[in-house]
Amino acid sequence: MKKLLTAAVVLLALVGVLLLSLPTILHKAGLHPEYNGPTAELPGKHALIITTSHGVLAAPGETEGPATGVMASELTHPYYTFLDGGMEVDVASIQGGEIPIDPQTLKFMIKSPEDERYLNDAIAQAKVKNSIPIAGVDIEQYDIVFISGGWGAAYDLAQSPLLAAKVSESYYGDKAAVIGGVCHGLLGLVNARDREGKLLIAGRRMTGVTDKQIKELGIELTPLHPETELRKAGVVFESQTAFRDMFATHVSVDDEQRFVTGQNQNSGLETAHTMMRILSERD
Repeated sequence: MKKLLTAAVVLLALVGVLLLSLPTILHKAGLHPEYNGPTAELPGKHALIITTSHGVLAAPGETEGPATGVMASELTHPYYTFLDGGMEVDVASIQGGEIPIDPQTLKFMIKSPEDERYLNDAIAQAKVKNSIPIAGVDIEQYDIVFISGGWGAAYDLAQSPLLAAKVSESYYGDKAAVIGGVCHGLLGLVNARDREGKLLIAGRRMTGVTDKQIKELGIELTPLHPETELRKAGVVFESQTAFRDMFATHVSVDDEQRFVTGQNQNSGLETAHTMMRILSERD
C-alpha cells in the first residue's frame, strides 16, 4: 500500500511538472515565436486593427456552441507592435462594441506575453470593449490596416460588404495604406474590388491559415476556410508546413508591397513588424 501511495505521489508530481512545462514546450515547438528581425519607429502614423464580432463556434445557421471570437494573440501582437513603434492604434469590429475574445486562447499553455500585457492594460481593454463599428470607421486616416483572425472571423468578415468596401477605399486612399492581417483575418480581403470591379487581391502572393491546419484541429464546421477562399479569389497562395501546421509560420508580401499576410497565430509579430518596415521605407 505504501509503495502504491508513493508511486501515485511521484506520478502526480511528474504530471504537475509536465503541465507547468507545457507553455515552454509549445513555444519551443513553434507556437508564438519571438520576433528578432528589423523594427521601425512610426510616430504620428495611425494603425487600425479590425476583428470579428462573432462569438459562437457553431455550424452555419446554428446559434449555440462554445464561446469563440478573435484569437487573443492575433489582436494583442499587432496592437503592441504598433503601439510600441509610436503609432496611434484604434480597434474596430464588424458590429462595434465589445469584441469577443476566444477564451481558449487565453489559457495558460497558449497565452503569450502580449496577452498577459493586455490583461493588465486598462486602456487596451477599453478599446476592445468599445470597439468602433466598421460602419463608423474613417478608413482613409489609417496608414496600416490589420485584420485579425480567430474562428469568429469565419462567420462575418467575408460576409460584410461594408468591410470589403472599406478595404478597397483604404487601398485607393491618399495614404496608400499597407493592408494585411493573419489567419482567418484574411477572409476580410477576399471580396474587395478594384476600380474595374475585379477582385483586388487576384494574382497577389498571399498566405493564410491552411486547410491542413483546420483539418488537424478538427474544426471544419465554420462556414469559410481561408486557404480555400483565398485560392478562389485568385491569389498565389503560399504557406509553410510542420508536423502540425499550428506550429508553422509564414509571412507573405505582394509584389506591390501593399498587402502583408501572415499564415496563422504564430505570424502576427512578423506580419505587424513587416507592415511597419514597409511603411517606414517609403519616407
